[in-house]
Amino acid sequence: MKIYPIETGNFKLDGGAMFGVVPKSLWSRTNPADENNLCTWAMRCMLIEDGNRLILIDNGIGEKQSEKFFSHYYLHGSATLEQSIKQLGFGLDQITDVFLTHLHFDHCGGGIRWNADKTKFDATFKNATYWTNRKHWKWATEPNAREKASFLKENLLPMEELGQLKFVEDGFDAFEIFYANGHTDAQMIPVINYQDKRIAFMADLLPSAGHIPLAYVMGYDTRPLLTLEEKRVFLNRCADENIFMFLEHDASNEIITVEQTEKGVRFKETFKFNQLF
Repeated sequence: MKIYPIETGNFKLDGGAMFGVVPKSLWSRTNPADENNLCTWAMRCMLIEDGNRLILIDNGIGEKQSEKFFSHYYLHGSATLEQSIKQLGFGLDQITDVFLTHLHFDHCGGGIRWNADKTKFDATFKNATYWTNRKHWKWATEPNAREKASFLKENLLPMEELGQLKFVEDGFDAFEIFYANGHTDAQMIPVINYQDKRIAFMADLLPSAGHIPLAYVMGYDTRPLLTLEEKRVFLNRCADENIFMFLEHDASNEIITVEQTEKGVRFKETFKFNQLF
């Protein structure tokens, strides 16, 4: 097995929304904001080469939305999903599995794209199975008013219409999955055995190293108190079992570890992926 980080570019979100009830004077120490109170966030994905399987975890925001839509998120950075995959020597058609932690647009938008003349949507990875779970699929395709703007039908329905959608309950076995329901219903956090270590792909359970304290919960989360408890359980596990945490949204930190302290679980070390593997 080999694992590769996949950079797909950065975007900006409001710092207050990203840290909920925590004052800016505290969260800005780790995540400084610009003059519009916006912080930079990565959309970092993971590619796993395992025998004859090439598994992509999440796929960024994509390129098919309107200019007006993208203007709200200030996309920047030179990396793209396709470019990052091809730089590793792989083609898009070689991807066998696309594992989606959840179906918010910044995690699954890159999986569907326009065809050449922009008359219909195609799968970016035409030979891949797209994996979610039944509970989250129902949640995303019958969205509540709070999350409706994050679940875009053009990101979701083509997966099913093209016959490439499957549910993990029907046989996904590439790695362990931790389910978290605070951010959105049935978000999936992969825990991967790699070499002599374990790596957790943190998705939106822990957007950045700055979110480690339990009260630092996103305003986007549908059930913030549940997120707090899920973070407590999982971060304690990561500290006790020395699990390395791969951060999808932290623009500065790719992988971090945590440790137990008198104040609870706290940040320990940060690494670039190529420092560890």
